[in-house]
Amino acid sequence: MPVWLREHSWRQTLSAVHLSLPLRGARATSANIFCSEQYLKVSIPPFLFEAILYAPIDDTNSTAKIGDGSIFFTLYKKEPAMWDSLTLANADKEKLQYLRENAVLKAQEKAKEETEAKKITKQEHKKYALEATMKLEEAERTRIEDLKEKERQKVAKELELWKNQQKDGDKYRITQKKGELHQEIEPLKERKNEKLNKTRIPNEGTSKTRLKSTKGCRDSCSIFSQNLKEEQLPAPRAAATIKVNFTPRVFPTALRESRVAEEEEWLHKQAEARRIINSDLSELEDLKEEEKNPDWLKDKGNKMFAMGDYLGAVNAYNLAVRLNNKLPLLYLNRAACHLKLRNLHKAIEDSSKALELLTPPVPDNENARVKAHVRRGTAFCQLELYTEGLQDYEAALKIDPKNKNVEEDAEKIRHLIQGTMQSS
Repeated sequence: MPVWLREHSWRQTLSAVHLSLPLRGARATSANIFCSEQYLKVSIPPFLFEAILYAPIDDTNSTAKIGDGSIFFTLYKKEPAMWDSLTLANADKEKLQYLRENAVLKAQEKAKEETEAKKITKQEHKKYALEATMKLEEAERTRIEDLKEKERQKVAKELELWKNQQKDGDKYRITQKKGELHQEIEPLKERKNEKLNKTRIPNEGTSKTRLKSTKGCRDSCSIFSQNLKEEQLPAPRAAATIKVNFTPRVFPTALRESRVAEEEEWLHKQAEARRIINSDLSELEDLKEEEKNPDWLKDKGNKMFAMGDYLGAVNAYNLAVRLNNKLPLLYLNRAACHLKLRNLHKAIEDSSKALELLTPPVPDNENARVKAHVRRGTAFCQLELYTEGLQDYEAALKIDPKNKNVEEDAEKIRHLIQGTMQSS
């Protein structure tokens, strides 16, 4: 026979019902909980809890958290109203049996619909992936064909240019040979003409031969002078030394628009950063130059945290803070490591330092401020300082009122505070 769990506590608002159920040392999982619109069942052999709710709830958005020896339900009402009781009163066995069977049938139908929807979604994803792959392959084929066509055109142009160069070279060689033949034939003709002129008119022949000889000398002299000019090469350049002078860095700002204070502050910050990096830190002696960057150390610490190496992550964040103590994310991430290592006081200090640096509050740092309040509130609660922890959770809710996880944790802390007050 099952042992019915009768001890439970609940409270409600217009939109939600908060139910706390003690487990009495039993271990529960999500498989032990069944919830529908108006039926709630927790079966942890040999314990059993069953409730026909007063009004329908939104079973899709409702949640259940298991921990600290109890199950904490947050049940969101379908219609905002205040219930007279948690369960439906004055219900006979037949009605309870009907509601129970109806809840099981609806749950089975809902699971079947979800399975069908997942199957259809999976088929659509496969179809989309196949179409996308085909499009990519078609685009790749088109790109390869375009590259081939461009390469063919390029080769054709180079071949045509080479043919034209060969033709021009052949023409040049032919004209050069014709010129050489003409130069060789010209003196022979002149000699023949001289002999004929000598036989016919001696005086005229002598004058003509003189003139022709001078002309031939001019031509030959001009040819030799051209060859000499072509053979003359320029003298080598003399060696010299080039001097480069760098002008000092100045801000090109008009005096009436100058920001001397801001420029001096910027230069001071740059010098301070270089001094810190070049300081004699024993941790930096074996590091490379790019490993001395605080951002690189932050990423290294994040990877170590993801792998579960919390001490290594803390060491990485410590060195990054020594290099740059103005980055709030370094303190925020180190607070998470301290929470894992149960260094609760250090987690509170790092969260507080992160909140100091995350000022002024702007929309860009909302997420970081919520995390800082939640981590500090968690550390307070683990130190059993529930009032301080609740203040941090309420501050996080003011920043992000739609965060259901923070709201549920805050409600749980309120329940613990009420329990401690009642016990005292």
